[in-house]
Amino acid sequence: MTVILPLAITWLTAILLAPLDGRRRWVVWLGMLGLLGSLLASIWLALTVFESGPLEMLVGGWGQGIGIRLRADALGAIYILLANTLLLFALAYEDRERVQEQSFPALVLFLAAGLNGLFLTGDVFNFYVFFEIAMTSSFVLVSYGHGPREVRDSLIFTVINLLGSVFFLGGVTGLYHVTGSLDMETIAIRINTVEPASVIMITILIFVAFSLKLGLFPFHFWLPAVYRGIRPVSAAILSGVLANIGSYGLIRFGADILPAELQFGAPVLLILGMTSVFYGALLAVSRSNEREVLAYSSISQAGYILIALSVTGGVGLAAAILYAVVNALNKTLLFLTSGLRGSGAGTAFVIGAFSVAGLPPAVGFFGKIALFQSGISANSLAFVSMVLLGSALSFIYMFRTYQRSFWANSIEEKEASPSSRLLVVLILAGVVLFLGLWPENLLTATRLAVIGLTGELP
Repeated sequence: MTVILPLAITWLTAILLAPLDGRRRWVVWLGMLGLLGSLLASIWLALTVFESGPLEMLVGGWGQGIGIRLRADALGAIYILLANTLLLFALAYEDRERVQEQSFPALVLFLAAGLNGLFLTGDVFNFYVFFEIAMTSSFVLVSYGHGPREVRDSLIFTVINLLGSVFFLGGVTGLYHVTGSLDMETIAIRINTVEPASVIMITILIFVAFSLKLGLFPFHFWLPAVYRGIRPVSAAILSGVLANIGSYGLIRFGADILPAELQFGAPVLLILGMTSVFYGALLAVSRSNEREVLAYSSISQAGYILIALSVTGGVGLAAAILYAVVNALNKTLLFLTSGLRGSGAGTAFVIGAFSVAGLPPAVGFFGKIALFQSGISANSLAFVSMVLLGSALSFIYMFRTYQRSFWANSIEEKEASPSSRLLVVLILAGVVLFLGLWPENLLTATRLAVIGLTGELP
């Protein structure tokens, strides 16, 4: 029951909210209550997993290999906690007085249900099913506001991500064809006996699918236009929450199911990751629009996850997991703050900017330290140099953005009242600061996730 509870709460709440008018304040509060319940269930699940190890259950009373297999391990628990936390902040940001469409709260809950199921499933077909539930919700969320720009960007986002879904479905079909199973553990065992050429082609399909979701170079072409044009809350959900499908998929399939292929492709991952870091940071420095800077920054920050995965062993995997968490927190905070002005919003932006640049006391400092450790363990001068260069460029573009958006006296202050948007971003900034000052629990959870995937200490 512990395993299915986060999924059940969000799914039932979403169904309950679907026919209701989400512009009414009590409906929004009901949605927030559902997300809070899912978050508390996720905390309970995570504590149980961290203390006792992975939990499993078969839904519907079907036998092994037939029923929907749910499995919660440390990696899934981290991502469930992250998704429910950030979606709760996003819904609270678009508070009861500002929700403009009746479907918004229900869509956020359906997205949460899809993500919870995706992070909990133990077979690749149900991974695809929950993947599509999350993506379908996001297609509508991108058009939130129904302005001409939102509708156009929704179409771009939908077409590109449908293409990613086709690639992933092709990979799932290929895995079933060569292994005769959809169970992740069974695939991981049988894949070692399959012809390497076939596995490489399947791996490429899966890699391209998740790279499109994450916005890595050269699969980033859709991202800047979409992130710039949509509303801040939609951009925060896409970059901080939905993009986690990409990072989680790369880690789960790469380290857990296809570790030999991950090791074989490590040089390619390093090159693509370094290119993403440099390209995204360089384009961010050259832009003046705040949202466009954050969009290109998303490309750059995602590259760090890829270069960490290029380091074989637990150290690189730990850095990838930790930085995925840090990046999700940073992007949610910064995109939500981009809709505000004033000294309070400026303070929240500074904390997010420090975290992106890897400066203490924000949690991003520990993300960059983990990357340095990975580069040193791999004896890769290029790796370490790129982390240093990327960090320097990120400090430059974040400082310039802060100057333009929060120092300029000509900008009219548009602070939200303490009870709404400003309070939400300040609390989220406090979370980023808190994890930077007391990172022990986050680092311990990351180590447990690595042990669960590889059986070795990072």
